[in-house]
Amino acid sequence: MHLPEHLRENLRKPLGELLEDSEITKDVILKKIGHDPFLITVGDATTEKMIDFGIVPSLQVVDSLEKRQQRDLPEGLAKISLRCNNPAAEITDECINVIKQAFGMDKPVRIIVQGEEDLLLLPVVFFAPEKSIAMYGQPNEGLVIVKINEEIRNKVKSSWML
Repeated sequence: MHLPEHLRENLRKPLGELLEDSEITKDVILKKIGHDPFLITVGDATTEKMIDFGIVPSLQVVDSLEKRQQRDLPEGLAKISLRCNNPAAEITDECINVIKQAFGMDKPVRIIVQGEEDLLLLPVVFFAPEKSIAMYGQPNEGLVIVKINEEIRNKVKSSWML
């Protein structure tokens, strides 16, 4: 599915609580997410930051890009690595199926996206287990923490599923 331009504008607003870059520490993150949550990270820098803090995300969605520049994949533990293709400004059925599959696997799982992972936050949030937490970077601002519940799923559904 190619995302129309008017919906892309809506997605530039944080989906959850925005922590400014200057506020992000391991202690602040643990206070916000609790200990040992089902944590999902979308983005290489976000995944790497959590791993550097000693917090291993249950699901990691990465694409070897940061601000459209090539970078190394974050180092870290993943029991299972999956791959999918997702062009910029799209959400492919292939990636949706891989995301659904990942939630049923032994954790931690890493999904390596060929293309762009940004919009995959939407199906991740939609299909994530209740009370899990998703994190992603808000470019040049900070880190967004999304607590998964019915309200956030409805918000995602209205912006994603047309």
